[in-house]
Amino acid sequence: MSPQLYEFHLPLSPEELLKSGGVNQYVVQEILSIRNLPSQLRAFQAAFRAQGPLAMLEHFDTIYSILHHFRSIDPGLKEDTLEFLIKVVSRHSQELPTILDDAALSVSDRSAHLNALKMNCYALIRLLESFETMSSQTSLMDLDLGKGKKARPKRAHGFDWEEERQPILQLLTQLLQLDIRHLWNHSIIEEEFVSLVTGCCYRLLENPTISHQKNRPTREAVTRLLGVALTRYNHMLSATVKIIQMLQHFEHLAPVLVAAVSLWATDYGMKSIVGEIVREIGQKCPQELSRDPAGAKGFAAFLTELAERIPAILMSSMCILLDHLDGENYMMRNAVLAAMAEMVLQVLNGDQLGGAARDTRDQFLDTLQAHGHDVNSFVRSRVLQLFTRIVQQKALPLTRFQAVVALAVGRLADKSVLVCKNAIQLLASFLANNPFSCKLSDTDLAGPLQKETQKLQEMRAQRRAAAPSAALDPEEEWEAMLPELKCTLQQLLKLPQEEEEIPEAIANTETIEDVKTRIHQLLAKASYKQAILVAREAIGHFQESEPFSHMDSEQSEETRFLNLLETVFKGPAASAQENTQGPAGNMGPEQTDCKDKPSVSEPGKPRENDELVKQEMLVQYLQDAYRFSLKITEAVSIISKMMYENTTTVVQEVIEFFVMVFQFGVPQALVGVRRMLPLIWSKDPGVREAVLNAYRQLYLNPKGDSARAKAQALIQNLSLLLVDASVGTIQCLEEILCEFVQKDELKPAVTQVLWERATEKVPCSPLERCSSVMLLGMMARGKPEIVGSNLDTLVSIGLDEKFPQDYRLAQQVCHAIANLSDRRKPSLSKRHPPFRLPQEHRLFERLREVITKEDTPMLPTFLLMNLLSLAGDVALQQLVHLEQAVSGELCRRRVLREEQEQKTKDLKEKNASSETAMEEEMGLVGAAADDTEAELIRGICEQELLDGTQVLAAFVPLLLKVCNSPGLYSNPELSAAASLALGKFCMISATFCDSQLRLLFTMLEKSSLPIVRSNLMIATGDLAIRFPNLVDPWTPHLYARLRDPARQVRRTAGLVMTHLILKDMVKVKGQVSEMAVLLIDPVPQIAALAKNFFNELSHKGNAIYNLLPDIISRLSDPEGGVEEEPFHTIMKQLLSYITKDKQTESLVEKLCPRFRTARTERQYRDLAYCVSQLALTERGLRKMLDNFDCFGDKLSDESVFSAFLSVVGKLRRGAKPEGKAIIDEFEQKLRVCHTRGLDAVEDLEVGQGGSQRAPSAKKPSTVSKRHQHLASAASSDGDFVTPEPRRTAHRHRNTQQRVSKKKPRIIFSSDESSEEELSAEMTEDETPKKTTPIRRAPPRRHRP
Repeated sequence: MSPQLYEFHLPLSPEELLKSGGVNQYVVQEILSIRNLPSQLRAFQAAFRAQGPLAMLEHFDTIYSILHHFRSIDPGLKEDTLEFLIKVVSRHSQELPTILDDAALSVSDRSAHLNALKMNCYALIRLLESFETMSSQTSLMDLDLGKGKKARPKRAHGFDWEEERQPILQLLTQLLQLDIRHLWNHSIIEEEFVSLVTGCCYRLLENPTISHQKNRPTREAVTRLLGVALTRYNHMLSATVKIIQMLQHFEHLAPVLVAAVSLWATDYGMKSIVGEIVREIGQKCPQELSRDPAGAKGFAAFLTELAERIPAILMSSMCILLDHLDGENYMMRNAVLAAMAEMVLQVLNGDQLGGAARDTRDQFLDTLQAHGHDVNSFVRSRVLQLFTRIVQQKALPLTRFQAVVALAVGRLADKSVLVCKNAIQLLASFLANNPFSCKLSDTDLAGPLQKETQKLQEMRAQRRAAAPSAALDPEEEWEAMLPELKCTLQQLLKLPQEEEEIPEAIANTETIEDVKTRIHQLLAKASYKQAILVAREAIGHFQESEPFSHMDSEQSEETRFLNLLETVFKGPAASAQENTQGPAGNMGPEQTDCKDKPSVSEPGKPRENDELVKQEMLVQYLQDAYRFSLKITEAVSIISKMMYENTTTVVQEVIEFFVMVFQFGVPQALVGVRRMLPLIWSKDPGVREAVLNAYRQLYLNPKGDSARAKAQALIQNLSLLLVDASVGTIQCLEEILCEFVQKDELKPAVTQVLWERATEKVPCSPLERCSSVMLLGMMARGKPEIVGSNLDTLVSIGLDEKFPQDYRLAQQVCHAIANLSDRRKPSLSKRHPPFRLPQEHRLFERLREVITKEDTPMLPTFLLMNLLSLAGDVALQQLVHLEQAVSGELCRRRVLREEQEQKTKDLKEKNASSETAMEEEMGLVGAAADDTEAELIRGICEQELLDGTQVLAAFVPLLLKVCNSPGLYSNPELSAAASLALGKFCMISATFCDSQLRLLFTMLEKSSLPIVRSNLMIATGDLAIRFPNLVDPWTPHLYARLRDPARQVRRTAGLVMTHLILKDMVKVKGQVSEMAVLLIDPVPQIAALAKNFFNELSHKGNAIYNLLPDIISRLSDPEGGVEEEPFHTIMKQLLSYITKDKQTESLVEKLCPRFRTARTERQYRDLAYCVSQLALTERGLRKMLDNFDCFGDKLSDESVFSAFLSVVGKLRRGAKPEGKAIIDEFEQKLRVCHTRGLDAVEDLEVGQGGSQRAPSAKKPSTVSKRHQHLASAASSDGDFVTPEPRRTAHRHRNTQQRVSKKKPRIIFSSDESSEEELSAEMTEDETPKKTTPIRRAPPRRHRP
């Protein structure tokens, strides 16, 4: 076919070129063989040199054949073909401008160039797509081989496809920029040609690697090519559809397409494409997006990033997206809200906004605030993040500060950890960017506010007195009193009406005019509170008369009152005129300024008005600052309770928040700063480091002009922490200071100032001097030389005769000296001898003199108390000295001796004794020696310390006499000292401890003094660690103190039991329910302690899961349990720790059978509540259906029925379509059983047939037989005690396999568990001896 006679049609698929589809349509004549392709390509190249780009008209079949055999031909041929086609298209694009400008161009020549253009572009683009497909497949193969392998090297001749793509795209862009439409008839380019060029761009974008940084040139080239197609070839509709499709299917494309669209909208002037894309997204059905999470994620990412780049262009299309705020997909809601926030930040920001822009901003902010209460926690969290950005960039109007702060404070109680974290961040941003003050103390602000408010009232009174009443304008007076009147009204509306005092009741003889006159006079006198109260009473007294009857119910109560008062004060006509402009309550300063003012004759009047306006603005500023500080104070009290949350990130945010609050001078911040101190012992390094950073910021960088001034400020701040500090607080602060000293973060000037205050070289109070010595002692733990180099000075400070004895100072001096020696047992790696003072040192001489000295006569009781305290401390310190210092020194000497012996041994002898070398290698020799040393120390404690010849033994009879005779020795301080000393004596010897345990626990239970019980709780806790076997039988007495009537004892018992249980020093028994009762303790600190205990216990495997049945039994016991509402509170907390599906299903199987043995309605209501709190899955629901007979007869009770209905509601929220059938079945059975009884359920199952319950067809028969057996047992046992398992093979021979020995019939509290749970399971000998209404059956032993 002659090239001049045919027309080339762009095909939809390559195969179309092989078939004739019309007259004069080009058809490929022959697909050449692979062998002939190189020669034919050379012929094409020769023809190109002779004919130019038109050579394609005769050699298209060659290129088509290369494309057809692309997978099989040689790579070199592919690359040569690509290089040649680039030359052809480039040459054609260079010649086309001249050809298009030729007015004498014939029709045949135009047709030839058109065919050549389409052939050249088709061939080049198809080749580009082939190379791209091959490259993508190669990348996938590399991923399959492993991510760790290096990328394939480039070919030897340097061909890299990723570098070749960009020139091709630039060439196509250059071609499209020509005015090639004249080649077509009527200058209309066919759609197929535009689709051909743009289609390759979209295919390139589908490659996941296109978003990589190395492919940025390719992305930019694709964007420019598509931009030309949009501007010159009417490609907008196709591009919009394609972008929507790609966002739905390709997750990586959102940022790429955002960059492209923003470039088209700005550089190419195609702003309308933004509206088209947003319209398509907005028209997507929200229900459809809820079923397509991938598409919703793509749309959300696109909208979010697009708003960040071009918010002004996107803002005009925001109304289209508002429907998605009500959709189910939270990602779309987040995207729309983020877009609104970006517009507030970048477009609707500043004081120069017009009225329409301000309204739009307020609408966006209203929407953001509303979604702060969204049902989805991710949306609530996102809203708080967006407000944080808005506050940080100071884009939030001051009028919204209070509302958004209140939103953040409310979200602190959110159940989502992420929301709480972001709420704390938002409040921190409010603090850092607040426009009020750098110090936000509500107590400091209250004084100036009251003072300035009084001044404002005086200025108003002077103004009214100075001007004649006829000259005053009611309008002007109203505007002047409006701010203070609104403030008074807001305060009154918050108070209950019964608390308000009406100054004078409205008499029956008073008319409406009399009451209006009375209100007017009160307003004129600035008695706003009385005027409001009279108006409130008048509304009820004159309900049918104007103006008290004209109250618009659609307005807020505040607005209605202001309108009424305005009407009374100014008269009906003025009010009516004002209402046409807007409610008085909504008027701002900008609205009042534009009104016509009356003429003023006095020349000084404008100046007085200016002063009054300034004073009003100052009062308003102080009021806003005061309200803001109150909200921050409220937030501080809430956030301080979150200090010990499980989530590390939340704790870190809380710590950072308190640092900022402290820096802003909030008085309550010091409580939080102290409360974070115990976190220094946290096992989480992130939390520990956060505490150290907090104290670095707060104390290590104080303000001051010099190093000395900074040191003095630092010491003063640390001393404030020591005021009324507990022993635990001091230990925590000591650990922090030790860290700082070891890292050289405390300047030498700090140590110098401390010594100057300790030696009174600078004037200071006795309390400051004592705190300085205390801080020096803390620092000595990190660097002993701080105290060791001035030891004699320290002794003279606290123990010298020339000073009157300050025993607190002497105590701190002794503590500081004690810190010179390491309290820990020395490690074997340290070869230096321990710190030890000689016996003749002056310190010991002064201590002996201070102890024995008696300057003034003392009461015998006081002397006896001090004597027993001293004996107890000496006994305990003697034990510590033996087990740490003496034991460590023995070990050090042994190691040194062994090293010396090893050096003297002959090398040959060492090689010969292989057995000894092996023992040394295994550590056997060292272990045996350690045992020998430990036995030596133990023998000294058991046989020598309390032997009759020792000093300590002389105190034992006196100690026992005081403890055994509480009536004779009734002094509380003496009893406390004696009981604590007895506990310390028991720590020495197991024999002595065993003989005195009964006395200790009798005092623990029977003593009438809370301090004695508290001290003994600590002592017995220490004994449980030192002698666990001796204390174990007395464990129930330890648990009993958790219900002690004294809060001090309960708190101590909670701390001790927390320590013992978490350290596995006592067996976790059923009495742990007493710990659960502390969750509802009226003392917040005790409740927080119990919550922290269960938080930590939840990390110990299945501990809580194994204990729950026992806890439920004990707490629901009518005789010894708790009330119903407290039971719900406790179980809601405990059941929140059950997060594994397997545990939930097992608990369902354990709790359901208990309905049969419940003796009271309260017990099965409690069981129903527990089941309703479990996070059930579909499998858990099937377990519940299998056990339906257990609780079906209890569903007539409304509480039980409601509890199970709540289970259905929870399951429906996250149910899959295939799981809804079983939920419907369960709900139907619940309702039938609730209305008609359990028998109606059996009829329902018979009517429905067995097909629906096929998966669980076997179990009901077993359950029914168990039910029959249980009923027979119940008839003879009124307490519903669990029967012992019996063999039933002779009664149920046919069901022997199903009713096997694997399951006892009903087992409570220690039911069978999986093998992985056996480690935390309680055995029979651990069971409490007290009989409860629902007994624990003995645990079943697993068959091997």
